Amino acid sequence: MPQRRDAALRGIGLMLLASIFLSSADVASKYLAATMPALQITWLRYAAFAAIMLAVALRGGAARLRPKRLHMQLLRGVAVTLSSIIFVSSLRYLPIADATATSFIAPLFVTALSIPMLGEKVGWRRWTATLVGLAGVLIIVRPGGANFHAASLLPALSAATWAFALIVTRMMSTTEDPVTTLTWSAVVGFLLLTLLQPLGWQPLTAEAIAIGIFIGVASTIGHWFVIIAFRHADASLLAPFSYVQLLWASVFGFFLFSVLPDLFTLLGSVIIAASGLYTAHRERMRARAL
Repeated sequence: MPQRRDAALRGIGLMLLASIFLSSADVASKYLAATMPALQITWLRYAAFAAIMLAVALRGGAARLRPKRLHMQLLRGVAVTLSSIIFVSSLRYLPIADATATSFIAPLFVTALSIPMLGEKVGWRRWTATLVGLAGVLIIVRPGGANFHAASLLPALSAATWAFALIVTRMMSTTEDPVTTLTWSAVVGFLLLTLLQPLGWQPLTAEAIAIGIFIGVASTIGHWFVIIAFRHADASLLAPFSYVQLLWASVFGFFLFSVLPDLFTLLGSVIIAASGLYTAHRERMRARAL
């Protein structure tokens, strides 16, 4: 029991650390988004991401770069890259707390996509949680309101694309090494973004390059901590701590951009978090029943 408790505490600690790194990367992206195209910011991020993952993968030999399901790796890489582009695009127009809160609806899209893609049966409880989460998004976005901006829909679209990538990841989790998957996602994203650079290229300053590298390093470390955390503790235990990222987004948004989330954003965030946590609980119950 003490060993299991220690492992769980390590998992929780890693999730809390991950939230800091991931929020830092988002804040830096928002800073650059004021003057740089989203495609260019994401390209800088993926350049660092690809460099790190290639270095890690090649330590285990070139064989680690050979995927068993190439088409799935390509599909995941494209989906993850599109999700990143869409989310960074939203940061130019939205407070970081609003964008982050809306993006946390991804687990609910996973519930919906698991039916056609994985053949899972979703009960009325999980469907209810999904609808409640969508209601939380509507509270934040407030379509038709005086402060509504079309960009408010982008984090939700990013979450849907990310959810698709998560389903693809689950489909090949039994055959692919996580390092292989991350490396292919990084390389595919970098190559795709390189091809798209003529659509929004502008001269890079030394500051932009430095911040772009920071974004890539911070986001890679954050995602790596998440992966390691899940080795120490169950997803149902770690799920509540992933929402700490909402707190960091609010804190960073206040100190760096002098913006605090309004009452609607706070209320919507609570609803989204509650629906996500209930969905995680139902996933745990379903896994126990199998």
